[in-house]
Amino acid sequence: MFKNKLMELNMPTYYLKTPLSTEDIAKLRIGDTVYISGVIVSARDSAHKRMLEYVERGEKLPVDLKGGVIYHAGPVAKKTDRGWEIISMGPTTSARMETFEADVIEKLGVKLVVGKGGMGKRTAEAMKKHVAAYAIFTGGAGVLAAKAIKRVIDVYWLDLGIAEAMWVLEVENFGPLTIMIDPTGRNYYDEQREEARRRVPEILKLMEWPY
Repeated sequence: MFKNKLMELNMPTYYLKTPLSTEDIAKLRIGDTVYISGVIVSARDSAHKRMLEYVERGEKLPVDLKGGVIYHAGPVAKKTDRGWEIISMGPTTSARMETFEADVIEKLGVKLVVGKGGMGKRTAEAMKKHVAAYAIFTGGAGVLAAKAIKRVIDVYWLDLGIAEAMWVLEVENFGPLTIMIDPTGRNYYDEQREEARRRVPEILKLMEWPY
């Protein structure tokens, strides 16, 4: 009964390089496919909290996030003689970062956020105001993500733990990523929830006995 509207559309694919410009992001719309090359930074709850603490104290972050990509993920990683090696790096649930993300976008100039499961109204409003976007990477495909990681440039805040630390990664064609919140403020998940609520009376009527 419910059709995935994104599957019905032939959406464009973009290959973008960091740092991302306002023009790079402004053209993106819900359902577009994106691949990223360049530098991305992983950050989960604790790293987001620490980033904003740095901002509040007027301190410079160890990496410039202007035009940057934040990946909601923590790696399975091992230390070798040549440095860190990422074994797997699947996305974590983005809703956990909803408290912080709007401020991170506004104050640090992040242009693309990647995770899974969607984000909320406050983040969508910040993306509309500051021309940013949210994309999902397939959950459970951490090995695929690791294949796109060419090297670990650096890692900061290991005191938070390997998963919560901020990893600075060089990637090549990291994706496929699907845009779920675009710079117009449209939020695919919210739209689908609203559509489902609208169709509840229709569904209940179909369930009436006899069929």
